[in-house]
Amino acid sequence: MDVPLYVWLITIAGILALLVFDFFSHVRTPHVPHIRESAFWSVVYIALAILFGVGVWVFGGGQAGGEYFAGWLTEKALSVDNLFVFLIIMTTFAVPKEYQQKVLLVGVAIALIARGIFIALGVTIIENFSWVFYLFGLLLFWLAWSQARGGDEHGAEEGDSKLIRLLRRIIPTSEHYDGDRMTTRVNGKRLFTPMLLVMVSIGLTDVLFALDSIPAIFGLTQDAFIVFTANAFSLLGLRQLYFLIAGLLERLIYLGQGLAVILGFIGVKLVFHALHVNEVPFINGGEHVEWAPEIPIWFSLGFILLTITVATVASLVVSKRRQERGLTPTGEKPSEVQADAK
Repeated sequence: MDVPLYVWLITIAGILALLVFDFFSHVRTPHVPHIRESAFWSVVYIALAILFGVGVWVFGGGQAGGEYFAGWLTEKALSVDNLFVFLIIMTTFAVPKEYQQKVLLVGVAIALIARGIFIALGVTIIENFSWVFYLFGLLLFWLAWSQARGGDEHGAEEGDSKLIRLLRRIIPTSEHYDGDRMTTRVNGKRLFTPMLLVMVSIGLTDVLFALDSIPAIFGLTQDAFIVFTANAFSLLGLRQLYFLIAGLLERLIYLGQGLAVILGFIGVKLVFHALHVNEVPFINGGEHVEWAPEIPIWFSLGFILLTITVATVASLVVSKRRQERGLTPTGEKPSEVQADAK
């Protein structure tokens, strides 16, 4: 899709304007969002993403539109999964709820910058080294396997605790928050507040998330404009979505398995594409592998949508049945969970 420079500039300006609007209209004054507020703005941002996708479809054609929607759905699903880790960070640092909005918005801004850099690097590498599709495919297979095995939340929690201990040794911090300020004065000495550690943790986590998401969307499209906008619109509204579904996150027990299926599928798609455009000398003599199919975008879009739907519905149905039997959504007895917490 040939996108003029002025369209790029208008799009980036529009995304920045949405972030600025989000800050001044919601985040600037600390408060705990009501569920009605979170639901309304979540719908608004999803509607904007869909409207933008319709524009891509109209002006760029069905192929480009399909690639955008497939990429946006995949990135949105990955973003929801990432909320688990955000929740762990917020809980670990005991961030007051009225200040969590600011943390999340800063996290979204950092994620946009990190993914923009990774996208620019990815496009440059792909244009010059087609063999990188093999590496992306293998990376997605590994990520899919990690998701399918489960235990990511435990690993993330353990990793976060190590990170927190390291940051506290490096950065002198106070024991308590001072509003949403980054620094405070204790006994006449200027110290950073835990808010800075939260921001750093969220920022580093965003960079790690980019390593997951960018190879995944490059498996669906190599168009830089579509890759960037699908990522951007999947991140916009993430703050509102966090407060809307924070209580439901533990009920999405099969989301990890659903994402594993999606990542594995995109990995297969990437390997097929790599074979189709093969230039690696020791594979088929450096020639293209003609039998390798190019999976059409309509199939990818349908597969991703179906997988997300099945994983979500199955999660909600099974977790509800477990709760009716007096168990937690993960199938444990509440007493066992309390014992583990101690």
